[in-house]
Amino acid sequence: MDLSNLKPPKGAKHARKRVGRGQGSGHGVTAGRGEKGAKSRSGFKRKRGFEGGQMPLHRRLPKRGFRNPFRTEYAVVNLDTLAERFEAGAVVTPEALRERGLLSGGADLMVKVLARGDLDKALTVRAHKFSGKAAEKIAAAGGAAEAIAAAPEA
Repeated sequence: MDLSNLKPPKGAKHARKRVGRGQGSGHGVTAGRGEKGAKSRSGFKRKRGFEGGQMPLHRRLPKRGFRNPFRTEYAVVNLDTLAERFEAGAVVTPEALRERGLLSGGADLMVKVLARGDLDKALTVRAHKFSGKAAEKIAAAGGAAEAIAAAPEA
């Protein structure tokens, strides 16, 4: 036994079916496409989602609501979280929040600070947006709430 003796098992190899090569081949004339209809024509391509004439899924399902493509998504951070993760006098930026595992997602994520909980330390918080109460509580604790501009879209 060596490589020159190896053969595929009988019936494993077939000659390619050559269609449209005359009546004598048995696959001439319509070339296995049947008689009339779109599938027998050259250039036929079935539409995406076509289900054989049955109402396609994308038309059977109800359409609900509206999704605003221009909506701005914010990653939310609350004051009680800032109070337990940062020491007094710290500067809180989106990068610092990401380092401490409070933000997950891309670098272009916008950050909004909300007023849940209390803040008893003076923190300088730099975020894209603040709720009114959050800004008041930060100022009352002796800190500063600085709004940063969003990165310009390319």
